[in-house]
Amino acid sequence: MNAEPNMKIRAVIVDDEELARQVIREFISTHPEIEIIAECANGFEAVKAVTEQNPDLLFLDIQMPKLDGFEVLELIGPGPAIIFVTAHDDYAIRAFETHAVDYLLKPFSAERFNAALTRAKQRLGEKLPPTSELAAAARPPQQYLERLAVKDGSRVFIIPVAKLDYAEAQDDYVELNAGDSKYLKQQTISALEAALDPACFVRIHRSYIVNIERVHKLEPYAKDSHIAVLSGGRQLPVSRAGYARLKLMLNR
Repeated sequence: MNAEPNMKIRAVIVDDEELARQVIREFISTHPEIEIIAECANGFEAVKAVTEQNPDLLFLDIQMPKLDGFEVLELIGPGPAIIFVTAHDDYAIRAFETHAVDYLLKPFSAERFNAALTRAKQRLGEKLPPTSELAAAARPPQQYLERLAVKDGSRVFIIPVAKLDYAEAQDDYVELNAGDSKYLKQQTISALEAALDPACFVRIHRSYIVNIERVHKLEPYAKDSHIAVLSGGRQLPVSRAGYARLKLMLNR
């Protein structure tokens, strides 16, 4: 379903550069059907604005300090149509196109802006892919996460991956355990596994991923099953396939 001719399209602009936001504002000024409801200078502001105002369209910069565009996508959930504003490489651009989201490669002309806007309007009302999938597809291959962004109400927590002890599946969420802290993130454990460096993290069970450095020892538990004892004393179940993977990693 396309946008109705007289329907106001509510948009949010996210870019840490004032000049870039100004360019988008000027191009939008020739489109009276677009209403700018918020401008954000960083990812934290973007998450808050999208959560509170539920826009139809999001112009999203990728390279931003503190919280980048990928992390914003992981936190906002399904909702707005996304037009990326980026200086990213060709791989990322191909990923955007594959997932039917448009992009504006800086610097861009008014003609290119209008083309992206037309495409976005055509997609309004369609079922869009989860924003977390867009983030994953746009990352260059073999570029694993160095930190995890988690939204809890209006707060956003940044967890360095090196501090993650283990992750546990909770239906469509994962519980991230880091020291004495636990965080619930809306993501499948398979998606998290794909985003973590396999040289540091291993799937030991259908419901558990563990940081190799936290594994203190492996112990038999029952017939054909084991448990992994972490350095803090926590015990995690290990499946037969997980045991083989874990043994291989520990014996490197």
